[in-house]
Amino acid sequence: MTRVTELTDVTVSRDGGAEGDASMTIDELARRTGMTVRNIRAHQSRGLVPPPEVRGRTGYYGEEHLARIELIKELQGDGFNLEAIRRLLEGAGGSSSEVLNFSRALRAPFEDEEPEILDAEEMAERWGSPTDPALLARAEKLGMMRALGEGRYEILSPRLQRAGVELAALGIPAEKSLEIGEKVRRQARGVARVFVEVFLENVWKPFNRAGRPEEDWPKVREALERLRPLASEALLSIFQQVMSEAVEEAAGREIRQELREPAPGRKRSRRGKRRR
Repeated sequence: MTRVTELTDVTVSRDGGAEGDASMTIDELARRTGMTVRNIRAHQSRGLVPPPEVRGRTGYYGEEHLARIELIKELQGDGFNLEAIRRLLEGAGGSSSEVLNFSRALRAPFEDEEPEILDAEEMAERWGSPTDPALLARAEKLGMMRALGEGRYEILSPRLQRAGVELAALGIPAEKSLEIGEKVRRQARGVARVFVEVFLENVWKPFNRAGRPEEDWPKVREALERLRPLASEALLSIFQQVMSEAVEEAAGREIRQELREPAPGRKRSRRGKRRR
């Protein structure tokens, strides 16, 4: 089946028809998209698919119609309902390419690392002990890995796993590493919400109130794409500062405590005690 990402160069003319060669009948379009003729007609009646080019008594469809239907299927697969898709297309002036580019930017993962596939034996070798099924299930629930069956696992963040292995080398149990990961993830969700709210309040909502002008779609998409590295860099910078402060505070607290209390096995000096 043709992917919509291969069909973004075709545009829609102002009167709603497709620019380019229209040579497919509706039955041929249905076969190429895997959609029924009835559903194609329903999409047309909703304004989701532009009308065909009519020659004689037959309607002919082109690549834009194919791209539009594939786009609809992609967006439905990502949880958009038909009314939301219609509004997106309407706000983009009917341009499948603009909606596609924005939806792809919206769905693009923030992480820049490739997942890694390991089997149970490789996992045990890496961690230095046999893998505990309960810990694996917990890690999967936290979104750190995904079971692929037949004893194979997809490590979604190899960097995060390497951090866990390093903690294990320092004597920190795997279950404690998972607790740390869970706490950090919970805090990170709060940080993520801050940046999402910034985008919604300062970019999306003004754009939406303006009626989603067609010429501003690229600007909104660019803002979303720029938000990714900005959020990561800001979070890392602030975390490094806060970590330095936390280490200094903890070290100072421990030193003051040691000065007040003798080390284990040592008696407090009696010098300086007032004589009677």
